[in-house]
Amino acid sequence: MNIVLTGASSGIGFEAALEFTNYKENKIVCIARSADKLRKLLEIARSINPDCVLLPVEFDIVHDDYAVLLPFLKERLGTIDILINNAGALINKPFLETSKDDMYQMFESNVLGHFNMIQNLLPLMTAGSHIVNIGSMGGFQGSVKFPGLSAYSSSKSALHTLTECLAFELAETGIKVNCLALGSAQTEMLELAFPGYESPVMAFEMGKYVADFAKTGHKFFNGKVLPVAVTTP
Repeated sequence: MNIVLTGASSGIGFEAALEFTNYKENKIVCIARSADKLRKLLEIARSINPDCVLLPVEFDIVHDDYAVLLPFLKERLGTIDILINNAGALINKPFLETSKDDMYQMFESNVLGHFNMIQNLLPLMTAGSHIVNIGSMGGFQGSVKFPGLSAYSSSKSALHTLTECLAFELAETGIKVNCLALGSAQTEMLELAFPGYESPVMAFEMGKYVADFAKTGHKFFNGKVLPVAVTTP
């Protein structure tokens, strides 16, 4: 399978990338802004499977030029079977201290970047392909909401709605679009949101779940925002 994964430099994205490298038939393009962390990912992946095809790409999904990225993807992958939009950011501030720039940053990182990826990569996807957006229980309708996360949770809610809209609009193409609204997993982002809290779910466990869902979830779901949470947080 040909896979593109954003936000691959740490946390759940890092672990999902490693899960994909367990299978020699996979080619995975791992996108992140940190070249150093991508080099570490490649080193670990090759220690697990020396024959893995993991292609690290330093790229900012909001600000960088897709006219540079797309020829690389066409040359190395041809077509894309799975796109996992995992990149994101989090700001933890009381609402009255949250600036317009903070809100813009959350929507750029957690919505606009994924909008850019999907719109640019869709021409490389065909019937049977699967787009997986990584949302959050913080933006899941009816879930418990927490102080300090208004900008973050609002942006994730927008990503959830974008998922539903795209699944309907792309239905005739055979490309499926789903969103996983993740609860807590032990990552740097969780520590930022809830300092001192320890999740019962490890990052590698959630990463494996995301990878497995990306491979098979489109056989059972389309246009769904699925809660994946033992605890919130």
